[in-house]
Amino acid sequence: MPERDIRINLATEQYLMNNKDFDEPLVLFYIQKPCIIVGRNQNTLEELNLDYVKKHQITVTRRVSGGGAVYDDLGNVSFSFVINAQDERFGDFKKMTQPIVEALHRMGATGAAVSGRNDILIDGKKFSGNAMYTKNGKTFSHGTLTYDVNLDVLSQALKVAPDKIASKGIKSIRSRVTNLKPYLAPQYQNLTIDEFRDALLLSLFEAQDLAEIKDKEYHLTPDDQQGIAQLNQELYSNWDWVYGRSPEFTVKKRQHFDMGTIDARLSIEHGKIAQIKFYGDFFGTKDVERLERQLQGTIYDAEHLTQKLQDIDLDQYFTGIKVSDLSQLIAP
Repeated sequence: MPERDIRINLATEQYLMNNKDFDEPLVLFYIQKPCIIVGRNQNTLEELNLDYVKKHQITVTRRVSGGGAVYDDLGNVSFSFVINAQDERFGDFKKMTQPIVEALHRMGATGAAVSGRNDILIDGKKFSGNAMYTKNGKTFSHGTLTYDVNLDVLSQALKVAPDKIASKGIKSIRSRVTNLKPYLAPQYQNLTIDEFRDALLLSLFEAQDLAEIKDKEYHLTPDDQQGIAQLNQELYSNWDWVYGRSPEFTVKKRQHFDMGTIDARLSIEHGKIAQIKFYGDFFGTKDVERLERQLQGTIYDAEHLTQKLQDIDLDQYFTGIKVSDLSQLIAP
């Protein structure tokens, strides 16, 4: 996609998922100016260094998928696959990103591999973070590819919690990430970002020339563009969606699990949960706000919380996290 604004690109991705049916998986590639994209369930202000972001005019938006915050600039290529939800298991990032990994192998980055929950690593360092979203029978899995990103800006713009860094056995975000460029075959190491995107596209389809896959392109119609613009205004450029108005809470509980971090904020009145809000980089097929409403009014102790949670399909909100783990985290 030619657009360089992350908000328009995310709106395009979501619009096509919601409104179009294709005979085969939809593949999108996009490049954007410096931006931070926080996950659906994150507390935006706690994920970024706001003064630095404002000073350097970095666009901030929120995506509809879960996971953690990422920084992109014109040295990054983002990709997205849109498929029928019944074709893949939600949260299976290894399978969803396999075509990209194999394309990178053909370009010389033979050490690239999916690691942990949703990252693609090379030489033990991350160059791709991925997230997933499902709705109305369709799923998209999207991710980043840091080809030649300014990693110094990345490390200053994002504010990563110490427990998340410690869980990965590293000292800083800067030591954890890398660019792909030096790991690729020589002919791919001095490309513009558009040339890298095109080379990746050719490798993905195992084609020799872009003309070979020209007939697979979808061109946006005026109606599409109008729908995308409306979605951008409703979500991705909407202050309430991006930052939200977070209430004050009297209890804060946070823990990093293998499948993501959960940060729970609770307001307790007369021994019961008056309000509860979950933040974090976790994934789930359902909106966590529904779970928050279900927990309101629950007696605030381990026994009643566990009993309440056992009647709920927790995996739909926190994929891969057990009832006992969540109850232990938020109970007094």
